[in-house]
Amino acid sequence: MNKEKIAVIGLGYVGLPLARLFATKYNVVGFDINQNRVNELSNGNDSTLEVESSVLKSVLKASNDNEIGLFCSSNIDDIKDCNYYVVTVPTPIDKNNRPDLTPLYKSSETVAKVLKKGDIVIYESTVYPGVTEDECVPVLQQISGLKFNKDFFAGYSPERINPGDKEHTVDKILKVTAGSTPEIGKKVDALYASVITAGTHLAPTIKVAEAAKVIENSQRDINIAFVNELAKIFNLLGIDTHDVLKAAGTKWNFLPFKPGLVGGHCIGVDPYYLAQKAQEVGYHPEIILAGRRVNDSMGQYVASEVIKLMVKNDIRIKNAKILNLGITFKENCPDVRNTKAVDVINQLKSYGTDVTIYDPWANPEGVKHEYSLETVQKLPNKTFDAIVLTVAHNEFLDEDLKALLNPNGVLYDVKSVLDSNSISDRL
Repeated sequence: MNKEKIAVIGLGYVGLPLARLFATKYNVVGFDINQNRVNELSNGNDSTLEVESSVLKSVLKASNDNEIGLFCSSNIDDIKDCNYYVVTVPTPIDKNNRPDLTPLYKSSETVAKVLKKGDIVIYESTVYPGVTEDECVPVLQQISGLKFNKDFFAGYSPERINPGDKEHTVDKILKVTAGSTPEIGKKVDALYASVITAGTHLAPTIKVAEAAKVIENSQRDINIAFVNELAKIFNLLGIDTHDVLKAAGTKWNFLPFKPGLVGGHCIGVDPYYLAQKAQEVGYHPEIILAGRRVNDSMGQYVASEVIKLMVKNDIRIKNAKILNLGITFKENCPDVRNTKAVDVINQLKSYGTDVTIYDPWANPEGVKHEYSLETVQKLPNKTFDAIVLTVAHNEFLDEDLKALLNPNGVLYDVKSVLDSNSISDRL
């Protein structure tokens, strides 16, 4: 058996699939402060739907023994004898779009309490360059009393999890790795290479790996912002944006991006981390923040377009019945983190409309807690003045949505997945 014992800190969308994968070859403890999460996973159930029950149960252990497999716990004593600590906590932004490193600080404090000589702490959370060594390592040093790169070491391997994607799973996505010394870099790389079938790329430094991750999503954000701006322009010109993109896409090097709402835990967040660091060193990023402004405005834009269509159809706006299809940040996935469907909903409500939110994937309690919004998981048996499809869940594609509309009702397709002949307009 491998002598390595791995603790994965945080069992969410990133941590659980990674812990499950490591547990096929190593002795792994999955640690999470949420006891309810630990309980459900210990019973073989994953409410994020990232790991199938049968797959999870195949690696679960009932006790924290020395055998290969996964033991889930919220007890810090269960990770004391680990020698690799992989931190997979989220890195959100606050209401002012500033990076919130609180989860990283807290998890670093937890690891520091059990850190021993020779241990390696690997961070997977998306951050701006320098966070691992300048923010997390000092916490590890102060609480543990150990010296960095002498007594303990650090690594970085940014997550590339795509929630809901059953094709590009963690083992099938090439992994960037890095270590606080060249020797540790090789160790970190070898650890991941032992389970990642897609291979690894060892970056020369942790800062390089951090920077590589944060620009992956910033690049996508900027490209989507460009087509979102095009959508606004072509709408004013009376041209179908998707027809334009289809025509332009016939060129071999045209990038196939589509307009839409940009939310989630990565693309809608990571550019702010890079922008924050740039401003700290005296540079004001223009393109990055311009892209963020465009994408953050799309919820309001969609709502205003829906209202315009309703006015044109002589629909009274105040108390109008609107059905919003979807509140998760992407299709066929229960993840509601930083979803921009909420922007559409709140903007529609600001006009005095009565919005019903239908999403068979989203947990109503979670949505209520996070956004103070009521949702239903079954399609209401009534008709509406307008229907707005904000998320392309498969369930929505099978419905006869026009049958749910009142006379003169409008159907707006944000995701451009419905038959163009059946809709009133699309983004």
